[in-house]
Amino acid sequence: MLSWFSFILLGIATFRLTHLLVFDEITSFIRAPFHEIKEEVLDDGRVEEVISIKGEGLRRFIGELLSCHWCTGVWCACFLYFGFMYIPSIFIPLIVILAVAGVASFIEVVLLRIID
Repeated sequence: MLSWFSFILLGIATFRLTHLLVFDEITSFIRAPFHEIKEEVLDDGRVEEVISIKGEGLRRFIGELLSCHWCTGVWCACFLYFGFMYIPSIFIPLIVILAVAGVASFIEVVLLRIID
């Protein structure tokens, strides 16, 4: 059974890993084989990125997965949880680093909202 601390740590680490895979620019090379990104100009002049999923079968499945933070979050949670349970010497440092980065992201967003 997980302690509350481990549960919260895994939750924050899952959030950060999911965000890293689905949204962050640094991992766009992972999404590139599965996504085509097009820019569309809206009526008010703003530019919006639209994702099209490439391919069929497994390629399309992975593309769909990497475009949905809910879906990717489930798999990230499984990956981190089973790593935590079965290979803790590798996964605990990874989970702590991701959790600290997740908390830092949250603080950054809150501070930006306060400043604006």
